[in-house]
This record gives sequence, C-alpha cells and structure tokens, in this order.
Amino acid sequence: MNQKKVAIIGSGVIGGGWLARFLLNGWDVNLHDPDPEAERKISEVLANARHALPMLYEMALPAEGKLTHCATLEKAVRGVAYIQESVPERLELKQEVFANIQAHCPAEAVLASSTSGFKPSELQQGSHRPEQIMVCHPFNPVYLLPLVELVPSKATQDAQIARAKDILTSVGFYPLHVQKEIDAHIADRLLEAVWREGLWLIKDGIANTEEIDNAIRYGFGLRWAQMGLFETYRIAGGEAGMAHFIAQFGPALKWPWTKLMDVPELTDDLVNTIADQSDTQSGALSIRALERLRDNNLVAMMRALKQQDSAAGQLINAHEKSMRQIAKPSQKMQTIQRNVPVDWTDYNGHMNESRYGQVFSDAADAVLTNLGMDEAYVAAGHSYFTVETNIKYLEETHASEDIMVDTELLLAEGKKLKLAHQMKRVSDGALLATCDQFLLHVSLETRSSCVPLSPVANAIRILAQ
Repeated sequence: MNQKKVAIIGSGVIGGGWLARFLLNGWDVNLHDPDPEAERKISEVLANARHALPMLYEMALPAEGKLTHCATLEKAVRGVAYIQESVPERLELKQEVFANIQAHCPAEAVLASSTSGFKPSELQQGSHRPEQIMVCHPFNPVYLLPLVELVPSKATQDAQIARAKDILTSVGFYPLHVQKEIDAHIADRLLEAVWREGLWLIKDGIANTEEIDNAIRYGFGLRWAQMGLFETYRIAGGEAGMAHFIAQFGPALKWPWTKLMDVPELTDDLVNTIADQSDTQSGALSIRALERLRDNNLVAMMRALKQQDSAAGQLINAHEKSMRQIAKPSQKMQTIQRNVPVDWTDYNGHMNESRYGQVFSDAADAVLTNLGMDEAYVAAGHSYFTVETNIKYLEETHASEDIMVDTELLLAEGKKLKLAHQMKRVSDGALLATCDQFLLHVSLETRSSCVPLSPVANAIRILAQ
C-alpha cells in the first residue's frame, strides 16, 4: 500500500477540491470519473487551487504529486492509503460504489464519503467491511477551507478513525470528530436553518438575495469566521458571560421571529424570483471569476487570522511548521521558496515595497534558524537585530508568483553577521530584487550587542573554518 497515494472517486465541485488539496500537498492522486469532461473540469479547478492555496503559507508547498486519470474504479483504488467518494447524493448509488471499491482496495485503506446528508451506518448497509467506512464531509472550496466533519458509526474501527485524522491533518485539514451520527451532521444543520429563513424572507418580499448576503458578510459572518456562534454570544453577555446572555435573550426564542419548522413551497415563481435576483446580483461574473474572487477573499482573511495565530490561521501555522525543514548551515543557501499572497500587492498590481523587506527578513530568519537560533534560544534572552538593509528593486513581482531567495553569508564573525540576498522568480530565474543586510547579536535583557552563545557560536565557528 502506498502511504502517500489517494483515490478520488467523482470529480465534481467537491471531488475536484479533494483532489487539489491532496495533489498540492504532495500526494499522488488516482482519479476515476466516467464524465468525459472530467479532465477539463479538473484542470480548471486545479488552476484556481494552484493560484490560491500556496498563498496561505510563508514557504513552498511540497512538490506536487502525480495525477493519474483511471479508466476503471478497480485501477483507481488498488494499493492506495486513502479513498474519498464524492458521487451524487443517492444512497443506492453510494452503496453500490462502496461495494465495488471494497472488492479491490486494501482492507486497511481509509474509505470515506463526502456525503452531506447520509449517516455512515446507512452507507455501511450491505457492506463487506462496514468497519472500514466513515463520512468525511468537507466544505467548498475543499482546497482552502480546513473543516472536515469526520463521522464514524458504531461499526467504524478506532484505528480507521485515527488513521483518517492523521492523513487529513497532514494536508492541512481540521477533522472535527462527530461523536454521534446524525442526518446532515453538524454544520449543514446550522446552515439549513439560515437557508430556510432566507427562503422565507424572499418569499414574503422582505429582502432579496443580495440584501440577505450583505446582512451576513457585513455583519455576523465576520464574527462567525473567527469566533463561531457560542463564543460570539458569550461576549454579547458581557462580563457576566454566557449565563447572562441566555437569561437576557433566551425569552426571545418564544417570540414568532422564525419559521424554522416550516419552509415555503418552492414553486416555479419562487425559484424564478430567486434565480433572477441572483443573476442581477452576480451574473456579470462567470463561475470561475466568482471562485477566484472567493478564493482571494478567503486567503486574505485566513492570512489575517494566521498573523494572530487564531482560528483557521492557527491550523495553517501548525501545518506550515510540520512541513518546514531545517537545512545545515552553509555559506550559500536557499533560504526562501514561497508564493506571493494576494494581500501583498498594492494599487499598482505588484508587490508592495514593504513586502520585500518581509521576504528578506524571513530569509535572514531562515539563516538564523539554520545557525541554531531557535525559539528556545530567543526565550533564553538572545537574538539578532537588523541594523542596516539596502534593497534594490529590479523587476515587478505579482500575486501568486513563486519566488525564491538565495542567501550568501558575507561575514559571520563575533557579534556581526552580514548577508547578501537575491530574490528570484522560480519560473524563469529572473532576478527580482537584491538586499544587503547587516545584523548584530543582542542580549534581550540589556538590549546591547554581545557575542552569540552556543549553539550559534559553534555554527559560526564551523562556517569560519
């Protein structure tokens, strides 16, 4: 069994997102989908994923895996470690697909369904190995959003659950273990409540699609994105907390605010009204353009959370740390290989000059890490401070471009460190910018320069020799 090979069964919006997430994280992917347009559709999804996902990180993702289009399901699932089914939401079809998969896949492979509604016990009915099957329900775009609802049944083996969690975490997901299976799991049940209310607001002529979307994206959507529902309401309770919030607003649950137990009949008139309003709201943009706008917005928001090491940003930081490799110190080294995120560009459409400073600062940090200046070294009271930089801007740099930095140690002597950086475009090797940087080793207690301690001093001594 290949420990870094995955089979994707079905390449629609969700299956294509799964494929992109694994492929861009270095997994080889076998795809089976009888749709004659599958290869074209996947290429378009991958174009957006390759644009967006690398921008979340301050380092390059692993080398992209190999994508194989498999004519048969048998070939797709043979010898793989993980299988994700994303066929249409028909229970009989899914059960038939699982039976065919289990006839040919390794017994120890994780076998998961993307279903948004069916329980794993329903999927397992008639199965040869019910303990192998679970639900792993993601959220679109799968290659960006980290949540996966991992739903086992009582028959699902603990070892399978642990294996699924490890694999999903390794490609940057947050596997939310749903302890008790239920129709539609957790998130979709919450979304269903908002969806029902939205349909009634349109049916009753109170709001149109754009006004409802604005109420979400300019208001509680921003709060939910980083704090969720209950933590948001805890704050609304003030210093007295959640108990006070419930005491104050709990009685409102008896008021006739909502129609959650009912839903308007989806007549042709109502469907056409919603469709027309949606066309007016968003019809000027193609689906691919809307996806690109969505992805850019999500990248910018999650990178802001990343800087705060909070919510989804904390997951990205942890995933990035798991991918980072510390090179041996040398006089010349590649210190940066990364993608230029969309939030680094300015009104001229290219990377803002302040971000060049960020890149070269990160390059210097990579050198210092290689020399042994890790978190423990800084916590013990010593670090390097930049005293002087000289940056030359040679060519424009744009969002989603892959860049690299080569760094040469010009001087590593006592408390002095002098570096020369060259920032290049990966695709053609073009020199984009250079930076000469001078640093001094400093005691964080006295804020004065001093000679470095071991292990940094030892690494510098080896380089000098």
